[in-house]
Amino acid sequence: MNILEFLSKKAIITDVKSAKKEDVIKELVEVLIRADEIEGRYQNKLIEALIARESLGSTAIGHGVAIPHAKIEGIKKLVAAFGLSKKGVDFDSLDGEPAYIFFLLVAPQDSAGPHLKALARISRLLKDKYFRDNLRACQDDKSVINIISQEDEKKI
Repeated sequence: MNILEFLSKKAIITDVKSAKKEDVIKELVEVLIRADEIEGRYQNKLIEALIARESLGSTAIGHGVAIPHAKIEGIKKLVAAFGLSKKGVDFDSLDGEPAYIFFLLVAPQDSAGPHLKALARISRLLKDKYFRDNLRACQDDKSVINIISQEDEKKI
């Protein structure tokens, strides 16, 4: 599974404004709605599901990366938004470091397989320091897409 199969090219922000975990989640959900990937009527339900998931344990996996994710009823397909914070956000990461790179993943309620494959793919790629550093250096959505595309082609 390639990341560009589910990452919305219209849902990429390289200057996340939010400084708090919940606000980052809201900002990325709004980006998915503006990109017409999710209907606006699911906004509150999705934010609640994502925050509820965070209360079970942080989705910040360390090394400046967070992958907030949730499955909810009414979502038609697996989709992700990407966010980059220049300042970093306290996301209750296991390593205590702020998160700079965000992949927000949303899946239909009944899509355990694709949801887990997408999480595994993102996690595997983001273990690579070179890849993380390249993403953090991105200034616009086109450079984010180019870097992810290059990694997708490697088929790790």
